[in-house]
Amino acid sequence: MGANCCFAPTFLLGKRRCLNISIKELLINEDIRDKEVRVIGADGAQLGIMDIKEALKLAAEANLDLVKIAPQATPPVCRVMDYGKYRFEQAKREKEARKNQKVIEIKEIRLSLNIDVGDLNTKVKQATKFLSDGNKLKVSIRFRGREMAHPELGHAVMDRFFEAISEHGVLEKPAKLEGRHMLMFVAAKQPAK
Repeated sequence: MGANCCFAPTFLLGKRRCLNISIKELLINEDIRDKEVRVIGADGAQLGIMDIKEALKLAAEANLDLVKIAPQATPPVCRVMDYGKYRFEQAKREKEARKNQKVIEIKEIRLSLNIDVGDLNTKVKQATKFLSDGNKLKVSIRFRGREMAHPELGHAVMDRFFEAISEHGVLEKPAKLEGRHMLMFVAAKQPAK
């Protein structure tokens, strides 16, 4: 009938990913140490304040668990419920929420200072594909040797590149020289509503 309150089952997915079923720890049945508790029935009805032994007996008669849901209240609030079913539904809701969320990745495009038109067009095609998938884009140019003396050439290449992808993306962070790298960040355009 009861389960340990600190038990959070973990399933191994793939090689290294783990899924925690429930993070929130709730005290159930004999783990509840309070003398008096406010009890809510399985149907959601208020049963009032009663002794913990009486509440446990009530839960046992219904073949359900007594779960402490609001420990900060005075007296603490406990509910009569099927704890296993509750944990299962909670895990199902968490899994559904994770499935519906969109993870935005940052994809990187590396340009060179002496990039030719054909290579630039190839990089533009790849960048538009990344942006149409909803990902962010990090565009970088690495300066080698004497190229450090001409950062304006890097700005020109970055401007040309952004001009080519401007209908798919929005400039999030303009081109800036950081050490030997010039970086620019572009976010995907939101569809018009």
